[in-house]
Amino acid sequence: MKILYGVVGSGMGHAIRSAVVIQHLLDQGHEVHAVASGGAVKYLNQKFGDLTEIWGLDMVVEDNEVDRLMTGVENLKGAIQGLPGNVKDFFQVEAKFNPDVVISDFETWTWLFAKAYGLPLICVDNIQIINRCTHDPEILVGAYDDFKLAKSIVKARTPHANEYLITTFFYPEVRKRRTKLVPPILRETILRASPRQGDHLLVYQTSESFGSLPNMLKELEVPVFVYGLRRDLKEELQDGNITYKPFSDQGFVEDLASARGVIASAGFTLMSESVHLAKPYLATPIRGQFEQIMNGRYLEKLGYGMSDENLDLKTIEHFLRELPRFEENLATYARHDNSLTLGALDEFLDRVEAGMF
Repeated sequence: MKILYGVVGSGMGHAIRSAVVIQHLLDQGHEVHAVASGGAVKYLNQKFGDLTEIWGLDMVVEDNEVDRLMTGVENLKGAIQGLPGNVKDFFQVEAKFNPDVVISDFETWTWLFAKAYGLPLICVDNIQIINRCTHDPEILVGAYDDFKLAKSIVKARTPHANEYLITTFFYPEVRKRRTKLVPPILRETILRASPRQGDHLLVYQTSESFGSLPNMLKELEVPVFVYGLRRDLKEELQDGNITYKPFSDQGFVEDLASARGVIASAGFTLMSESVHLAKPYLATPIRGQFEQIMNGRYLEKLGYGMSDENLDLKTIEHFLRELPRFEENLATYARHDNSLTLGALDEFLDRVEAGMF
């Protein structure tokens, strides 16, 4: 079948997940054309070549908090420049590719394409869990306004799909039809990694909001491997107990697999990889971004780690003391490869091919 695959460009997790799915679809003999925006474009283009680059919404973060005003302003400016090209691309894709089915990873352009041409549509992402599941009060406490805003946005992005596959390591009650919770889609390097317990903490932070983090880390009596804070590095730099590392996918996965614990944002991809590798996780969710708040709170509820929007030395030291408890809880997590999730997608495509939509 000819499959049109849309990937939202805000954050790299969508692109990383979609690359795994696209490769699976190609291996199954399907023809796939990707449509992407933002950072997803470069990542997917390096892996698969030709794709359609479109303009997409983005988010402005200042001091580890969503700046709603600037987010609105920047997206309005981007829309003025980007939407005419998106309309042109709409007709070019139809003329050149003429797909049979559409898959969307929280991407609206391909959702519109499916609706305009009456094509079967399946959404494969982690974000829809906000709208399509019921969340306990403890997950929402103090963040109800953020939840309502996020829910309305998620609901509006890709409504009325034929099916929703939601990747997750936590399982709230599903409240909507045509919705299935499935294990996270993991990169092959993560699936091949052999987890073991080392002595170091792995820290991944790219936000300038955490400029004081190195001084806190120097107070610890454990080695710390830091990625992201020194993106200019070409080789490792030692500063006391801290080793700053240039980014390398292979090196990062090796350091993750051998870490004693992880300190990073509350984005879904690294968190789900860490849970799969049984690594305790200290999450620093962006204030006002409910998806990250939710991820961190479910992580904490399951006993896999901690979540704190205001990272300080006291919090890190508490995290270190609790590592044995987190490790014990993570040992009970049911690790999966991608077969269950990709199998569910294959079943949907089989029904499409059988004319059931």
